[in-house]
Amino acid sequence: MATANEILLNESVAHNIDLQAYSLNELRRILALLNRTDPDLLAAIESAVDKGQGQGFNVQRLNDLLKSVREINAEVYKEIVDRLGIDLKDLTDYEAGYQYQLFRSVLPEVVPISTVNINQVYAAAMARPFQGKLLKEFLSDLETSRAIAIRDAIRMGYVEGQTTDQIVRRIRGTRALNYADGLLQVSRRNLETVVLTAISHTASYARDAVFEANSDIIKADRYTATLDMRTTVLCASRDGNEYPKGKPKPALPAHMRCRSVYVPVLKSWREMGAAIDIEMPASTRASLDGQVPGKMTYQEWLKKQSVSRQNEVLGVDKAKLFRDGGLSLDKFVARNGHVFTLQELRERDSKAFTRAGLQ
Repeated sequence: MATANEILLNESVAHNIDLQAYSLNELRRILALLNRTDPDLLAAIESAVDKGQGQGFNVQRLNDLLKSVREINAEVYKEIVDRLGIDLKDLTDYEAGYQYQLFRSVLPEVVPISTVNINQVYAAAMARPFQGKLLKEFLSDLETSRAIAIRDAIRMGYVEGQTTDQIVRRIRGTRALNYADGLLQVSRRNLETVVLTAISHTASYARDAVFEANSDIIKADRYTATLDMRTTVLCASRDGNEYPKGKPKPALPAHMRCRSVYVPVLKSWREMGAAIDIEMPASTRASLDGQVPGKMTYQEWLKKQSVSRQNEVLGVDKAKLFRDGGLSLDKFVARNGHVFTLQELRERDSKAFTRAGLQ
């Protein structure tokens, strides 16, 4: 029979995978706001550049011409702030509720579980910096830096004698490269990083609030990293470390785009002060023995999961290669972080496909 701590670790790892899926979906929603306004932004840029061409370069004139560009840019970031505010509030509610229900599912009814005030937790999360800044400061800086980058690109184009098309292309990028070479893509990537980290920060804060409200039954917080090729050395080095309740612990997110989480380690019945030998049946006594599961890597966890969950994580064919073909997770990824396609995997190890029955 699995102990409460074993169940908490297993379910927390699974929940963290779900949180990554939520993060990517939320990111798509936020980027859709940029996608919707990019045509208007580029049209305003082109109009400003056209009006400025042939009049001689003048900083004040350019600033006046870019007024509509700044307004469009400010408006879309206001939408992003509003959208994130609503969604992160919902995430706080969901995450706190999930942690409460997880505790309730592994602990007998005789153990009281405390809830938290969602409004207070959300407000506190938004008032707490991550990586040195508040979320509103990150977003304000992104808005400003995007406007400055556009302005500077136009200034440079004027000085270099570029045409309107050349200046707009520098800002937007080229179709041949799917616009990845445009300076707008830089601000997009920066926004991606901030959104993903803000989600991690909010979920982590909500999780910690529930842990703190139930500190009487928790003896430590266990640092649990997502062990794949994208995991940083910092998080990998802390994976499995336990930080006793009431003692300092490293803040999460530990870095931008951090995916690590804390998993609570519950006290044993005796550590809670219960006379377990006379107060409860053996099955209940065994659920809280105070023992901590051994260090579990992501691969060890995945091996224990159902076929459907393995398929969800890896895809059907790669999951079969993992189960039956003898390929460990590190074989799916190159040293530079590139995830191999099925064809690339076949070229690297055709025998694994034979073993998995995929030939």
